[in-house]
Amino acid sequence: MFIVGAFVTIFDEQKRVLLCHRCDYDLWNLPGGRVESRETPWDAAKREVKEETGLEVSIERLSGVYSKPEEDDVVFNFVSRIIGGKITLSDEADEIKYFDINNLPKNTVPKQVERIRDALDCKSEVRLKTQTGLGAIELVKQGKL
Repeated sequence: MFIVGAFVTIFDEQKRVLLCHRCDYDLWNLPGGRVESRETPWDAAKREVKEETGLEVSIERLSGVYSKPEEDDVVFNFVSRIIGGKITLSDEADEIKYFDINNLPKNTVPKQVERIRDALDCKSEVRLKTQTGLGAIELVKQGKL
């Protein structure tokens, strides 16, 4: 059985992307996480953004659905815009910043970099992809990220 995740790509006016630095690992990633029982992926995405960043978002579009067979995950990635709240650190994110797409931190989750680029490049279609290879936490544990 798959674990379903929902993540959000938020771009500012300069097309920089909002990333969260995780508290538990030295990784930057998109706000998002696991879809809970009886929750839609888009509601989970909005909830996760609020919990991790303090921001309220409106879902603009689905940019991709990504299967990660090695991790038994299916991830929905949405493009959203901020409609309220203010950036607030949380127990999940100890730093929240916008980054230029061509100057992302070296410790940004690699599979999420692909999703960010897809969100920026594909404005009129949804990407359906399989993402293979080790997950970010395993890469960190092995010293590869």
